[in-house]
Order: sequence, then structure tokens, then C-alpha cells
Amino acid sequence: MSFLVLDGLSKSYGDVHALVDMHLAVERGEFIGLLGPSGCGKTTTLQALAGFVQPTRGRIVLDGRDITALPANRRGLGIVFQSYALFPHMTVAQNVAFGLEMRQVPTAERAARVARMLELVHLGELAARYPRELSGGQRQRVAVARALVIEPPVLLLDEPLSNLDAKLREAMQFELRRIQRKLGTTTIMVTHDQAEALSISDRVVVMHAGRVQQIDAPHRLYEHPQSRFISSFVGKTNLVRATVRGTWLELAPGLRVPLAGAAAAEGSTLTVCLRPEKLAFADAAEGRLPVRIEERFFLGSQWLYRVSSALGDLEVACANDGRPPRPEQAQAQLTWSDDVARVLPPEPGSDAAS
Repeated sequence: MSFLVLDGLSKSYGDVHALVDMHLAVERGEFIGLLGPSGCGKTTTLQALAGFVQPTRGRIVLDGRDITALPANRRGLGIVFQSYALFPHMTVAQNVAFGLEMRQVPTAERAARVARMLELVHLGELAARYPRELSGGQRQRVAVARALVIEPPVLLLDEPLSNLDAKLREAMQFELRRIQRKLGTTTIMVTHDQAEALSISDRVVVMHAGRVQQIDAPHRLYEHPQSRFISSFVGKTNLVRATVRGTWLELAPGLRVPLAGAAAAEGSTLTVCLRPEKLAFADAAEGRLPVRIEERFFLGSQWLYRVSSALGDLEVACANDGRPPRPEQAQAQLTWSDDVARVLPPEPGSDAAS
């Protein structure tokens, strides 16, 4: 059995189903990202794991032990809240030591464990400071140290980076992953930030309307989305309707891509996902699709173009290689490799699904 198992976990508030039949098996030392928009059920999942809410149905099994009915203070899990919840009247060292004091760890051992943890999060020299004297990133590391010093079997992170500015947030993503890998702590992180989830998770659980949509490694989730929702929510995408013609999908008259093994009836319609960065401008002789450049946006490392075409409006992302960008209102040609066109499974109730 896996180290942590959520078996048919559900939570309802009257007629509102916040979490529906969630199944998740987490291995020891794994970093799992729960990703989805507001109201998708990810926070409810974390609260059920922490013991803050009691599930309506289902079980939570940790290392072979059913902890579904255990109160939060008997689960022994480490939790980092979105607000960090540091004690303002305590120093950094005192904040980190708090959980050990509650567990009546001897003074000498407590001091040694706090010192080791502060060194791990690069805060050894700030042990005597108070939270008000720290930057946002430093406060976040204190909260992580406080959660980890008790050596929890599972670390729960509730949007831990959401209060940081963009540059610090990116740096702290990798710092958080470094600490987790160093200690090997099984970690569950809630986030609505797709880049955050994809960059540091071993696997990502995408949730929507209380249900799990897909569980996969980050690169597979991005490259092989299993629904329109996932293809649109995880990264930017262009969704194009196509008609099945034998072993091909016809995007427009004369423009086809391979069906790539998807089973669908002749003449039915499917949706093709084309990521903006997989599209490229080409010479007229090599182009597959004439377009008109309607708008362009400079993103630093990339230029993002909105173009109009026979397939409708598309987004095209090109690396900023230092050359001047293509002008707006110009005519151009697009091309792409057939193997980057992802055919999405039919949506329930669509003609291709029947």
C-alpha cells in the first residue's frame, strides 16, 4: 500500500459538494501539487488531511493506519498556512521550537533540532529576530522550519507562496523544493498557480468542481491533457475543432493532421490542442496556414502574437532572440510539427463520444 491514501474522499455541505469521490495514492517522499481554480476542492482536500474538516465519506490512511477520525492534534502533520501564522511575540528560534515544546522534547535536544533546522533554511543568523523584522521570504522559511522541525510524516502547504512578490515567489519555489528533497518529507501543496505546481511537483492533481480531472507528472500533464479544461487551465493553448477523415483530422480544407490512434467515427468532430510555443512563423513555401498578425505583446523572454486565420484567432509564442518582432497587421505563414498536435478525448455528450 502507498504511504498516504485518500480512498473515495468526499465532503458535502448540504447540497454543495465541495469534494467528490477523490482517490489519491501518495508514495513516501513524494511532492504532490493540488492545482485548480478557486472552489475546485483543493483546500477542502488539504483541510480533510489536516483534520480541520471531517469528510462526509471515504477514508484517509497514513502509513497503513486509518486517521480519518483522528483530531488534528493527534495526526502529527506539519502545516504551513497561507498567512504563515507566526507568533509575533516570539523570536524566530522560539517560533520554530514551539511544536517541540508542546511535545515536551528535552531542552538540549530541542535547541539542537531548532539550530539544525534554521541552518537548513538559511536563517541561523536571524534566530533572535522577531517576525516583524523579517522579509516575506524569511517569514515563509520560518513557517516551513516550524512545520518540519517536528519531523512530520506529511507536510501540508496551503498556498505558501501567494503572499510573495513575483521574483521572490519564483526563488522560493526552488528553495522549498530543495528543503523538501533534503529531508525527504512527503509533501502536499495547494496552489492555483500552474507554473508553481509544474515546476516543483513530482505529480500534479488537477481539480475542477470538486472532482479530480487528471493526475500526472508535470510534463505529461502539459503535453497530454485529457480534457479541454486541463488544456486551457494548465498553460496557454489554442483549441481547434477538426473533422475525422479516415486516419486524419481535417482542421480546414487542405489542412490535416494525423488522428494519432484516437478512436472516432468518420465525419465526427474532435478538438485539437496546439500550444502557442509549438507554432512557428515560416517562409511562404514552408507554411501550413496563412495568418494575419493582429496584436503582439512583449513578455521579456517571449513575444506573444494574436493572429487571425481560417482556424479562428490563435496565439503564437516566439522566443525573444534579439531580432525585431514581426509587425502588427502583417501577413505571415504558420507551421508546426504533426506530433505536437494533441487530440483531446471527446467531451461527454459530444458527437464523437456517442
